Amino acid sequence: MTDVIVVGGGPAGLSAALFTSKNGLETTVFDTDKTWMHKAHLYNYLGIRSMDGDVFMDRAREQATTDHGVDLQEGVEVTAVEQAGDGFVVTADGEDHEADYLVLATGANRDLAEELGCAFTDEDVVDVDVTMETSVDDAYATGAMVRAEEWQAVISAGDGAAAALNVLTKEKGEHFHDFDTPEVPADR
Repeated sequence: MTDVIVVGGGPAGLSAALFTSKNGLETTVFDTDKTWMHKAHLYNYLGIRSMDGDVFMDRAREQATTDHGVDLQEGVEVTAVEQAGDGFVVTADGEDHEADYLVLATGANRDLAEELGCAFTDEDVVDVDVTMETSVDDAYATGAMVRAEEWQAVISAGDGAAAALNVLTKEKGEHFHDFDTPEVPADR
């Protein structure tokens, strides 16, 4: 049992995982490593002047795992998701994994969202609210799953962050904000 399972290890999935894990929720990411980022070169990502997509993914994985404790299951495909009690069961490599929250970050592949029973829009994308929550309580969809054409890495990362902050808000029982500030020396 874990707090959060993220399906997909691109910018949306890793962003969601980084924020939930960084803020104390046990988080597992299942990643087949088929992200479009391997075909990308970033010129349009805030804070990055120019970076190859593979380099970006290496740095993002290192930040999520080494810096923030995300359990990254690389090369592991999720084949099924379902609601179970107050959470979810995710099947990957023939094994079941349970979590309280589910974040789907599988790019334009919406099969798992459909299997879970998430509502879709008239544009045939997963219907989410502003927090990226689907019609299934505590299940979130991010990135290209929720957009007909606006597929872009920084938008996807923002979607993942929005989902994570909503999960953290639910867990903390109040609006949660993630602001990192430097420590102020005691003599100030």
